[in-house]
Amino acid sequence: MPFGKKTRSSSVSGRLETQHATSMLSELWSAEDRTRSTSGPGCRGKKITDDFSAHRRVGVSEDRQQQPEWLVRELLRQNRRRHSVTLGDEVQIMRRQRSIDLTLRLSSLKVHNTYLNVKHSDYVNCLIDEAISLDNLQKLKLAFEDFEAGGLRSIDAKNFGRVVKKCLGLPKTSNAQIQGLFKKIDYSGQGRISWGDFSKHMIQEYKERQETARRSKQVAFTLPATMKALCHGIPIINIHSTHDETVVTVREDGVVCYWSPELKPLKTKTMFKQGPANRKSKWASDFTLMKEFNKLMIGTGDREIQLYELSTLEPYCQINALDTVPLTLDYGYTGPDKCCVLYGDMEGCVTIILISCVGDTLRLWNKLPKIENMPNIAVDNAVLSPNVTFVRWKVHQDWVTQAKYFQGFQAVVSSSNEEPSSLVIGCVLPLTDAEQQLGEIREACYEGKTKKVQLSWTPQRRAAHDQTVFSIYKGVKTFDLCQKHSLLVTGGMDRLIRMWNPHFSGNPTGILKGHSAPIIHLCIFSEDSQIFSVSIDRTVKVWDIQDQCCLFTADPKASGIHGDISACSYSSALKSFYIAADCMAVLSLKIRPQLHSRLTVSHNETVMCCGYNEEFRQVVSCTEGSVVKVWDFDTGRQVFEFGGTHNLSAITCMTFDPKGRRLVTGGRDGCLKIWNFNNGQCLKTLKKDGECHEVGDCIFLQVHRNVYVMSVGRDRMIDIYPDIPEDLHHVQRPQPSWQDDLKNGHKDDILCVAQCPPSLIATSSYDGEIIVWNVVSGRIQCRFVSPLLAEHQNVEGLDTSVPSIIFLKNSKLQHFSSATALLSSGAMGCINLWNVLSGGKFMGSFKASRYQQKITKLAKTDKDMLLYAADRIGYIYVYNMEKFAPAQKSPRAEHFWRAHTSRITGLQIVDNDQVVLTSSADYTVRLWSAHGEFIGTFGQPESWSVHVPSSWKHPAVPYQVLIDPLSMPDHEILNVQTRLSDAINPDKTGAHLGELKALS
Repeated sequence: MPFGKKTRSSSVSGRLETQHATSMLSELWSAEDRTRSTSGPGCRGKKITDDFSAHRRVGVSEDRQQQPEWLVRELLRQNRRRHSVTLGDEVQIMRRQRSIDLTLRLSSLKVHNTYLNVKHSDYVNCLIDEAISLDNLQKLKLAFEDFEAGGLRSIDAKNFGRVVKKCLGLPKTSNAQIQGLFKKIDYSGQGRISWGDFSKHMIQEYKERQETARRSKQVAFTLPATMKALCHGIPIINIHSTHDETVVTVREDGVVCYWSPELKPLKTKTMFKQGPANRKSKWASDFTLMKEFNKLMIGTGDREIQLYELSTLEPYCQINALDTVPLTLDYGYTGPDKCCVLYGDMEGCVTIILISCVGDTLRLWNKLPKIENMPNIAVDNAVLSPNVTFVRWKVHQDWVTQAKYFQGFQAVVSSSNEEPSSLVIGCVLPLTDAEQQLGEIREACYEGKTKKVQLSWTPQRRAAHDQTVFSIYKGVKTFDLCQKHSLLVTGGMDRLIRMWNPHFSGNPTGILKGHSAPIIHLCIFSEDSQIFSVSIDRTVKVWDIQDQCCLFTADPKASGIHGDISACSYSSALKSFYIAADCMAVLSLKIRPQLHSRLTVSHNETVMCCGYNEEFRQVVSCTEGSVVKVWDFDTGRQVFEFGGTHNLSAITCMTFDPKGRRLVTGGRDGCLKIWNFNNGQCLKTLKKDGECHEVGDCIFLQVHRNVYVMSVGRDRMIDIYPDIPEDLHHVQRPQPSWQDDLKNGHKDDILCVAQCPPSLIATSSYDGEIIVWNVVSGRIQCRFVSPLLAEHQNVEGLDTSVPSIIFLKNSKLQHFSSATALLSSGAMGCINLWNVLSGGKFMGSFKASRYQQKITKLAKTDKDMLLYAADRIGYIYVYNMEKFAPAQKSPRAEHFWRAHTSRITGLQIVDNDQVVLTSSADYTVRLWSAHGEFIGTFGQPESWSVHVPSSWKHPAVPYQVLIDPLSMPDHEILNVQTRLSDAINPDKTGAHLGELKALS
């Protein structure tokens, strides 16, 4: 926001939204670049040379490709340009192009060198990743051992640089670049590292990067499962879904049930008529759907294949007198008006019925005489049709557990529990002289029933080159095949999922271990490169194909599924897994909300806190999902990420140690953890004995030469842990509590703690009480409760909590007997001022939030008297406290702007760069100028440079803020429709926006 601007940036019509236009020269450059084949420099995918400068010696066209847009705009900012390029412009541009190219290259080199001074260690990490080999690691280890042999157990920074350059072949890498890496490894700031420190850092960083990649693919089911009780004890034999997302199940007694995706019963019908009393009831063995022909196909124990209308469930026709019972049934659409029906039986045979002109053939069968109200044709007569081809393969020596037709491979795959031929991928018809064999089969169909029956029902064995046989320990119960990934997966009694190249049966390409019971169902979801597996103990797992790791496990205790599983099916359209056991259950995948193309988020969940690290010029943000991200302050790019902290409980607060080498986080589980945040290594856990309560805030506290970690929270106590990096105990307990804290401490949850060097701290609680402590003596210096303004006295349910306090220490403070004041957030958006050294005397209050919303965060500049206040609906206000006079009315904000659309959870002023860092519950971490100009959102596609304003997003504003109701310009019509409650309660925002649209 420009100086002196008093209105919100989003309120100005000219600043509603500004898109970064591409350079006028982009088309000219791209045309020239297409004629060149130079490739850009990078740390990966390219051989790293010893000469570091070689990475920047690139062609002119390469510089243009590498050149960020903001630099182009900065160079052309002084030139007045039109929105379109005319012929005259093009000529002028061509004349200036050579000089501009030179300027671009010089500027690029300058920016690059500046960037290297800051981000040298990241580049060295990249170089080391490329340079590391077994030989180089052995050289490096021997070099460290040489120092140990000389009496030194560790190596200092200067010698570390020499060793790295020599052993890894990086002679041109500067010492400053290696120093950054040394600092990351030397997290305790001792100035020396050992071989163990170096190797542990590299291994830990590599491990966390793998975890980051895995987390980006993370999936989860909504637990517990949605279940529908089944009042019968008859098992469901299979589950399928139709084109309109209706779920179809068939019970063993022939009862067909249609379900909605949420398992609401839609239709139920009994397909088998009750027979005579002295005859056993008919039972269903398997079923499938002929979706292209709107038919439901059921295999029965009476050796029949029955077809019903899918929409009405009316009988259509049946094929009877099969030689064996179809244990497993499948259907495949092989082409226009063509299909394949196959089934496996108890004799280890796979029977295939190929039908062409399906519509006419089925209509002909539908007109045949009925048996038990079902048009009937014997299989011996069915195969006499010229449109039907019948083949029976002898494949296994045991029952067929599963048989499927895969159109992509034009093959039939079947499995069995026997080991020699556990799974067989075979052709449908013999591949040798296939046309001739097909002709002989068709010719035999007309020679007479005796020969036909002999030809059809006598099982044939495929030639060796017509099939691929997989021999698997304990056989195969289930499998799936994927053409996209050229992947076959098998599972069975040995509880292992094997991954195979379907064209080679030698050894599996991967083995997935994790199930503790036999696997009964497998499914490949090629779209997301995932495998779904179910074991007999009702455990459902999701696996990643590329990383061959388990992404999620739904155990029966979490899912709530009970009983023996009889059928499973995954619906890719519904993103849901259906399981039939004692109940009908559905496990739905949690679908990440698809953000608008203009929306940018830093995390996939609420950001709980953030902080700026001056030592590495990095920003660290922590989330409710226990994920920590490290960002490059100068560009907004993500540097590193690690997660799974605090046993996946939310991280509620964070701080850095005095040297900026370590990160301390507090969690909802009541623990504090100390991290080397550059590689994700947990160095120490700080926790109390017994029950632990949520940590609300934490700070590093220095008293004389001693350093402590102090935490406060829901246990209403102040916990102090000595900071001793050399202490090898991983778990550390706090010191005994102060006596004043035990007897006269807070009576409610402590929300915040602030330090005033050298010896004062202040803590605030949910009930509005503030206590100032002397950390040397452990005594209470003063305590006070936030007062209420007259207009707030009778407000029902008033929030009197104090979520933020801050000491203001400046000799320019007016109306104070000392140079120390305490500021605290009060009720209804007020900020209260206290004179701490005068016994906690209340000095005054002023309304900081224009919408009377609770101030959630306070921050101040170091060099002057500017106070930054952030409220729970995303506004930031800047006040000059030097001008504050308690007797006068509330001071006017120097600047204010809408930074986020939800509660601001982090606020920090970076004085050296004159910028403001914020985080919010709206999933974003953002950077602003001191006056509210929008620099960017961490994680956005375009990088920025903090000291180059043309690289900022300003004068655009965040799109989330732009479209939020509270950000609308002041107008009579909009004021009628735009209410504060709409912005605070996002559930109503959709309807409210609809009203605005109707008005327009």
